[in-house]
Amino acid sequence: MTSLEELRHWIAAPEAEHLEFKSARRNYHFEKLLDYCVALANEGGGKIILGVTDARPRTVVGTEAFAEPGRTSAGIHQNLSHRVPIEELAMDGRRVLVVHVPSRLPGTAWHHDGRYLRRAGDDLVPIPPEELQQMLSEGGPDFSATASQASLSDLDTEAVDAFRSRWARKSGKPELGNQSVEQLLTDAELIFDGRITIAALVLFGSREALGRYLAQTEIVFEYRSSDASGPAQDRLDLRRGFFSVYDELWQKINVRNDRQSYQDGLFRYDIATFDEIAVREALLNAVAHRDYRLGGSIFVRQYPRRLEIVSPGGFPVGITPDNILDQQNPRNRRIAEALARCGLIERSGQGLNLMVENAIRQSKPLPDFAGSSEHEVRLTLQGTVQDPAFIRYLEKVGAERLATFSTYDFLALDALRRKQPLSDVMRQRLPALVENGAVEKLGRGRGVRYILSRSMYGALGRSGTYTRERRLAHETNKELLLKHIRDNDEKGSALSVLCQVLPDLPERQVQSLLQELRGEGKVTLEGQRRWARWHLPDTKNDS
Repeated sequence: MTSLEELRHWIAAPEAEHLEFKSARRNYHFEKLLDYCVALANEGGGKIILGVTDARPRTVVGTEAFAEPGRTSAGIHQNLSHRVPIEELAMDGRRVLVVHVPSRLPGTAWHHDGRYLRRAGDDLVPIPPEELQQMLSEGGPDFSATASQASLSDLDTEAVDAFRSRWARKSGKPELGNQSVEQLLTDAELIFDGRITIAALVLFGSREALGRYLAQTEIVFEYRSSDASGPAQDRLDLRRGFFSVYDELWQKINVRNDRQSYQDGLFRYDIATFDEIAVREALLNAVAHRDYRLGGSIFVRQYPRRLEIVSPGGFPVGITPDNILDQQNPRNRRIAEALARCGLIERSGQGLNLMVENAIRQSKPLPDFAGSSEHEVRLTLQGTVQDPAFIRYLEKVGAERLATFSTYDFLALDALRRKQPLSDVMRQRLPALVENGAVEKLGRGRGVRYILSRSMYGALGRSGTYTRERRLAHETNKELLLKHIRDNDEKGSALSVLCQVLPDLPERQVQSLLQELRGEGKVTLEGQRRWARWHLPDTKNDS
């Protein structure tokens, strides 16, 4: 949170290398905000401050732009695939917005609609190609883009044709079907200066070629019926290009993919323990982000109700389990670009977002990176359906409305359902969830609470829980009033002061709460009219 002292310091600062001030009295164009976020991130991050003039001496003029900062922040995330918090402050009685832009990660650069921007005085200009290349190479050279000793004869033509057909379909360019293998892979930047790249070997290499040049390009599948040590009940070593094994690996998992049934009135529904979209995304992430300089294999271990995927190498530079939903830094850019060309992954890195959303839609535990280290990434997908009633509710919400939900909308609903704390970015999504009826706001000011809506609790068959939650909010407001009266018992508390304790409640509701406390014998009223004061009961007279 930004303090007013910090804001005053920024406004008075003679230099503003990492600050951008905009008066934006009436409004500010969202696309322009996106561009400035990109430029600031590429220069190391900073703040965009709306409601303050840029020319010195800077003046706080206030802004009416972006009435719902949480929605604006969500819109930035949707367009840029980066989380940019927006903070609303009041200075000198005027509204000011502070947009907190993080720095780009090493080896990456932010862009908006393919435009990599930086500031040049008061203007925004494209980053020169040589400077952009230098930024992208900061994280070290892309090992997947380096040349191998393999030749075209070392590639599996069926795997190449699978890539060709996907790319033609994704791009709408049927002429790709007529290109030679060499031209196709050259256009995909998988052949450079006539030499086969490591990425081409990973994606299309034959078993013999991988054994000769890149033996660690292997996916080992195991099925274990329990956590007991010993040999797996089933094991398969897949040392072939990824396009040769991608579908085969899913089919292997799906053989033991049992379905969990739940009842909704007269209808019975089935949910697969392992969701195909989530599993395929997890496999794509492992192949695109593992460290191919290390000798280990990717392990896929299937248990009756969970799937573990372990890939060599820790998280890429700047990526942690805490920021992985918001930051992208592909370790193997050339592999990621090829998978994006044929539509298997998005360049914006939304794979984990899909895994999270699908887990919540199916009321399963969230994807878990517990056990990861600097040497390996360990991802666990749990398959047990926990709350079928929650699935019924989401089905009743409807696919059209759910399509408008962000990942953090789903996370906020899931956290409220589990009664877990909400992160700041989840809290920013609450006003939109209140507006569409998924969440209800109880109380005001310091006593505000959010709960799942009445309709959701009804769909969950827990209307009694809804009633109890509302009652808890009511009791919280009473406790806030009682605390203030207790802390100021010597001089007493006027009604006007108690209304400030719950500033957004109407005076009549505050009076009603006070009368309840009075009826319970917890407070007493002394004096009349404007001299009336609320006190604790006089226990001395009672004795």
